[in-house]
Amino acid sequence: MTWLQALAPIGVSVLLLAFVWHRLAVAPRWGRRWVPWVVALVLAALLAAVLEQFDVWGGRWSPDTMRPVAWTGAAFLATCLYLLLVLVPASLVAGVLWLVRWRHEHGAAGRRRLARVVSPLAAVVAVGITAYGAFEAARPAVTQYEVSSPDLPAGLDGTRVALVTDIHAGAVRSAAFTRRVVDLVNAQRPDLVVIAGDLEDGTAARYAAEVAPLADLRAPLGVFATTGNHEMYRDTANWIRTFEDLGLTVLQNRSEVLTRDGATLTLVGVHDWSGTGPFAPDYDAALAGVDPASFVLMAAHQPRQALAVEGRGVDVQLSGHTHAGQLWPLRYLVPLQQPMVDGVARVGDTTVVTSRGAGAWGPAIRVLAPPEVPVVTLRRS
Repeated sequence: MTWLQALAPIGVSVLLLAFVWHRLAVAPRWGRRWVPWVVALVLAALLAAVLEQFDVWGGRWSPDTMRPVAWTGAAFLATCLYLLLVLVPASLVAGVLWLVRWRHEHGAAGRRRLARVVSPLAAVVAVGITAYGAFEAARPAVTQYEVSSPDLPAGLDGTRVALVTDIHAGAVRSAAFTRRVVDLVNAQRPDLVVIAGDLEDGTAARYAAEVAPLADLRAPLGVFATTGNHEMYRDTANWIRTFEDLGLTVLQNRSEVLTRDGATLTLVGVHDWSGTGPFAPDYDAALAGVDPASFVLMAAHQPRQALAVEGRGVDVQLSGHTHAGQLWPLRYLVPLQQPMVDGVARVGDTTVVTSRGAGAWGPAIRVLAPPEVPVVTLRRS
């Protein structure tokens, strides 16, 4: 990220932190002149750490050296969310007290007492929730799903597909986390592994090592991948080349016929919704030559991509992207963009399985949206 690109998010962050600073350090009038200065310095240092997850500072140091800084800064974003969820309503109450001050000679004192109670309470609540979210995010678990279709050949009844999405390895998530996900998948002994995008955050030159454990994924029918929106942000071609070097079969708007015991299914993969140019999603190319009467399994990063193939014979789509909101209550904003949040649902005429994701973007924090690796068992109905 260049300085020019960073100006807008830095500006917004400074405004939000100015509000947090005022509510924590100024409004309570703690009676110590040094308090606002100390709080301002701490917030400024944390803002600088926030930028490290975008490699603003640490490009000259190794990812391992800068990871503690990036992790702390990213976690602070989650803390800010919960600070705001407490401080904003308190500020509204303080505003009401200000409006009625002409009737209440102790209005200023009331606002100060409110701030002295709410400010430390907000800090404790926000830090506590962030700590819980770090614990939750570090433990991806397997979730079992079952999907039925009359088009599934009898010979493929019971086929188990592991769905891996949204690892987001990079400045915050290391190769050790990727290894944990790989070991979790391999322990399930799936017949097929489908990786549906957002494996990384950053450039391949800097973070290829963080996804290297993916080379150890094993499945009799193969390990296949598609791109996500984060692969589209930068370095797309190099990341695709990196995935292929790891032994992943990257389905770039194309299909593969998979066979087991004489029975076949067609696996289709398309680029992410946000892709452009040579990396734009091309559903016509992906479905070219595919028999709509056969069983068709499609990997596409975003659930809404099922709407683009309605009526074209796609039986099941495997997706991620939503993170189930990742941080409560952001879950309730997901339907503004996507037709589903997580789990299994019908989108158009396709059954879509949407993973909450194995990792996390930004803060390695999850609150009421635990990370998962879905294992989907295909059944002939």
